[in-house]
Amino acid sequence: MNTTRTVVLDETVPAEAPWSAVVHAGDQLDIIDLHGNQAVDCLLYSADDHTARYSAQATIAAQRNIFLTTGSVLRTEAGTPLMTVVADEVGNHDTIAGACSQESNTLRYGHHIRHQHACVENFLTAALAWGLGKRDLVSNINWFMNVPVEPDGTLGIVDGLSAPGKKITLRAEIDTLVLVSNCPQINNPCNGFDPTPVRMVVTR
Repeated sequence: MNTTRTVVLDETVPAEAPWSAVVHAGDQLDIIDLHGNQAVDCLLYSADDHTARYSAQATIAAQRNIFLTTGSVLRTEAGTPLMTVVADEVGNHDTIAGACSQESNTLRYGHHIRHQHACVENFLTAALAWGLGKRDLVSNINWFMNVPVEPDGTLGIVDGLSAPGKKITLRAEIDTLVLVSNCPQINNPCNGFDPTPVRMVVTR
């Protein structure tokens, strides 16, 4: 069987920057952690109906696991598959810690960092290009982010499990709009306190 795939998009997302693209049904998206320990926040929408969007609750309930890895199906609130994780070189990705914002940064780390750029601002920048706004932002996926859950239910944000060149591969089940924030957080270890570029490769 011929398994050769054609590259249809290959872009490097700078440190701290937003990115977006439509990945068509059957195409695969590789998200490559170029330098290691870089969190990649992600939202998914049906390209044909933006009200059909990734639901953390539906995804978690269907797979009975709060973490994502090979075989995880990323679903809408109605249960419709958007994308499937078909390969994973890291093995554990977060669904519950959410995206950093200027407000949450201030609450967690103090008013002196209120000016710092955050993932919510990146998502809004990417969303506006597709006619979406703040009300369209929902709980997101954090690729490569290591968020262990303690026995008392406390969430930790600790050093990532990734390494330079590690990747995760997603297959689009329908035409899917992918929004990404290459996380700019520098106040906790999710990016090793040093945000770095990532690479997005779509193959067909």
